[in-house]
Amino acid sequence: MSSRWTCPRCDREFERACQAHTCVPGCTVGRTFAGREPRLRAIYDEILAHLNTLGDVHEDAVKVGVFLKCERKLAELRPRSRDLLVYLFLPREVTHPRLTHVFASKAPRVIYRLSLREVSDVDDDVRAWLTVAFDHAV
Repeated sequence: MSSRWTCPRCDREFERACQAHTCVPGCTVGRTFAGREPRLRAIYDEILAHLNTLGDVHEDAVKVGVFLKCERKLAELRPRSRDLLVYLFLPREVTHPRLTHVFASKAPRVIYRLSLREVSDVDDDVRAWLTVAFDHAV
């Protein structure tokens, strides 16, 4: 991972110096998942374990979720009452019943929403999508 810029106001790391962002205080992954069902943290840990087999991943934790980044953001994970909502940043259109298209972002990326309720939901399809998102974020 190349050198990253740390915002002096919120102390969060970003790809580029003075990168536009909403300054909210960072926290720990543990704090993001505090008070949530333990299975949601287990899902997060399963996702991160897979990504760590691919290379370095920066965890940018804030109160509402964790933004996973390499050079660019590859996923957002947001714990909710019944599931872990995952936003995947993919380089191309993907058609699959588990994925809900959100919108196309800047650069050639398409954002998809995926709901995970159990660790077993992190299956071969999810690992493949995470791998594509990782490869496109480096």
